[in-house]
Amino acid sequence: MSAWVALLGAGLLEVGWALGLKYSDGLTRFWPTVATLVAITFSFGLMALALRSLPFGTAYAVWTGIGAAGSIIVGILLYSEPADPVRILCLTQIVAGTVGLKLNSPV
Repeated sequence: MSAWVALLGAGLLEVGWALGLKYSDGLTRFWPTVATLVAITFSFGLMALALRSLPFGTAYAVWTGIGAAGSIIVGILLYSEPADPVRILCLTQIVAGTVGLKLNSPV
């Protein structure tokens, strides 16, 4: 598996476990908590695989960038959180920074 594919999967799972935290109601609901812990485990596992060949700072920034941007998008789509111009601009900057790090990576 490519390190970048593993990192993408890890980032998407980060969105999943953040969403799971929302549904777990403070880790008090059993199945959402189990799903959250599974997503965390696989997200960390894929991140560990990616770190075998990607630079640490780049991998971590991309991982959290995917998680942050994905969580903002999920919040807008599922929870009707505001999609005002400032939020969209900030989201665009997160995505641009994440893509820039990927394009500038030596691997």
